[in-house]
Amino acid sequence: MYRYFRNLIFQLPPETAHHLGEIFLNGITNTPLLNSLWNRCYEVRDKRLEQNLFGVTFYNPVGIGAGFDKNGTMVSGVQSLGFGYSEIGTITPKPQKGNPKPRLYRHIKEESLQNAMGFNNDGMEVVAERISKIYPFPIPVGINIGKNKATPEDRAIDDYLTLIEKFEKYASYLVINISSPNTPNLRDLQNEKFISELFTKAKEKTDKPILLKIAPDMSDEVAIQLSKFAVESGASGIIATNTTTDYSLVSSPQPFGGGLSGSVLKEKSFRLFEAIAKELFGKTILISVGGIDSPEEAYRRLRAGASLIQIFSSLIFKGPSLPKKINLGILKFMERDGIEDIRHLIGIDRK
Repeated sequence: MYRYFRNLIFQLPPETAHHLGEIFLNGITNTPLLNSLWNRCYEVRDKRLEQNLFGVTFYNPVGIGAGFDKNGTMVSGVQSLGFGYSEIGTITPKPQKGNPKPRLYRHIKEESLQNAMGFNNDGMEVVAERISKIYPFPIPVGINIGKNKATPEDRAIDDYLTLIEKFEKYASYLVINISSPNTPNLRDLQNEKFISELFTKAKEKTDKPILLKIAPDMSDEVAIQLSKFAVESGASGIIATNTTTDYSLVSSPQPFGGGLSGSVLKEKSFRLFEAIAKELFGKTILISVGGIDSPEEAYRRLRAGASLIQIFSSLIFKGPSLPKKINLGILKFMERDGIEDIRHLIGIDRK
């Protein structure tokens, strides 16, 4: 059924389709009877999938990645789709319109997206006011933060510290985004000096866990070095990976640039994640994102050392039942392998 609706949806510009999806999802969650029916269709509750991380309970390991709910308008909707947690953002101190359109393209054959959005969001004041009205949230919520495009590199740290102060009381965890390819020179901040200073100062402002999200377009050695340094400087975890600028992965890359997500990122993301996990599993929390589109791939990431996984592009191509399929698939594979609790599954390939 979703494939039929997808063909109709894909006749619309991607941003228009996303906005209509937001309206539909919020309409469902704001109607008690429909929301109850929706939850019954998509929710998977099983003690075997539960974990306590960052001091909160994650009912299952499947989350929606940053970029889906940029402004904190769909927290209840995300929960109704069966996700175990949500990550909102990326949020900047001041509102941003983002990069000029066109800036989002569907590579349908490759089941991937190319986006050059540029941290378009309502800004921290509006988002904080909005989410304060629904706090505490029905599921854990991570808040992904980034600097404004106009903020020079030598003042970038001030943007991040300001955002941490604004959101630390609401966030289950915070994510430092210095790995998006869509803000000029942002990836230049992926260096030891900036990471050390940022995490040292951030930990003085909050006890909430702060994670670093890294890009896939670096060598294993550099990624491992930066990740280890971030943890030593106070990071509570690593999220790997953001989108890639390797346009050779698609047959018709679009001229506006940006980053690729979805199926074409799968192996690139997994290889880098596994390299990091070999060094850091058991020493910090690891979250895997990039090309996860099936129960099999989710299970591979968990076995490799991911405590949590995130999806985004695959939800668009596979449909709203994907979180449920992944969670049921994980349980099926656990039964097959004689694993009684997800905590015994995570990192089993590292042990």
